[in-house]
Amino acid sequence: MRQGWRWYGPDSGVTLDAVRQAGATDIVTALHQIPIGETWTVADVAKRKSLIEATPEGRIPLRWSVVESIPVADAIKRKGAAAKQEIECWITSMKAVAENDIKIICYNFMPVVDWTRTDLDFVTPTGSTAMRFDQDRFAAFDLHILARPDAERDYSDDDRQRAKTVFDQMSDSEISDLTRNIASALPGSTTESLTIEGFRERLELYADIDTERFRQNFIEFLDAVAPVAEELGVKLALHPDDPPRSLFGLPRVVSSASDYARLFEAVPVRSNGMCFCTGSLGVRADNDVVEIARQFAPRIYFAHLRATKREADPRTFHEAAHLEGDIDMVAVLRELLAENGRRSEAEQIVFRPDHGQRMLSDLKEDSAPGYPAVGRLRGLAELRGIITALQSQTAA
Repeated sequence: MRQGWRWYGPDSGVTLDAVRQAGATDIVTALHQIPIGETWTVADVAKRKSLIEATPEGRIPLRWSVVESIPVADAIKRKGAAAKQEIECWITSMKAVAENDIKIICYNFMPVVDWTRTDLDFVTPTGSTAMRFDQDRFAAFDLHILARPDAERDYSDDDRQRAKTVFDQMSDSEISDLTRNIASALPGSTTESLTIEGFRERLELYADIDTERFRQNFIEFLDAVAPVAEELGVKLALHPDDPPRSLFGLPRVVSSASDYARLFEAVPVRSNGMCFCTGSLGVRADNDVVEIARQFAPRIYFAHLRATKREADPRTFHEAAHLEGDIDMVAVLRELLAENGRRSEAEQIVFRPDHGQRMLSDLKEDSAPGYPAVGRLRGLAELRGIITALQSQTAA
């Protein structure tokens, strides 16, 4: 398997030499500077690729092997095939990527909000910090800060009481921080940063879109782009919802094995594949991530390997160290290695350590939430150790 590293570009504070020192060989990145909905050009992609792959003398070569992500415009999510201009724009960007010989595109189809956390620096027992989704704090935001109409219907009496208690104890700065964490797009997000007023307006646009309509819109998007991807030799790697359940009453259609199965059945083109994210899928206890890896192995083109840990209220979770959450990472990697062994060199699975706790020098530096250098370095080292051990067993 190919060891990847998410890189946010030359201004991110993480150098390409740092990626080499972590032991990764494959870069996972995107043209984050281009606004959502605008077309990527062949020249723009080539410029970024040259920066990554122009190897200084004496350095280990890197390659840009995964695009994460080309954002799917909100109009596509709301209108499906009727958003013709936006779909054509996405296809044009995909063609620009393919023209530069980058053949894996990770993307998601989450409406209004992308991956969501309430806390970005939850202190763990070791003194490191991690991202966390606190159900009560989320409900406090939904019910009392966003004040979403009819939100009460999504919460039990106990949920509402706990949320009110949490909200009443918040200072103005805590309310501001929570709002920023949820409504402002986190790094790598493929949705826009929103004000509270803008958030309400965007939610209103989805008022008449139920889960089945939303799924159909997604299928119509795939019907348009997957055959083109097949012609270009591009693999589409669909990231699951994060967390894998409805937020703000919005539809979610990529939260379970059955969701993936329905999409693969509806659009069976081989380019229609998945980004296997153990952390996102593992938030739900009813998602058997090892079985999902086994079931969809031929469709896994990219993998995010991380661990989440459910708390007393299983709707609350935090980002655990890679080998310390609810994920049996050894069993997961055994399945991925088995599938990888059935593939050619050109089609090996790319994986990356996803998210990471802030620790050591990370605690003294500003880094993108979820993407500290040392925390991910630890994660990649642990994953590499498991892979080495499993391969040694197989060789013996």
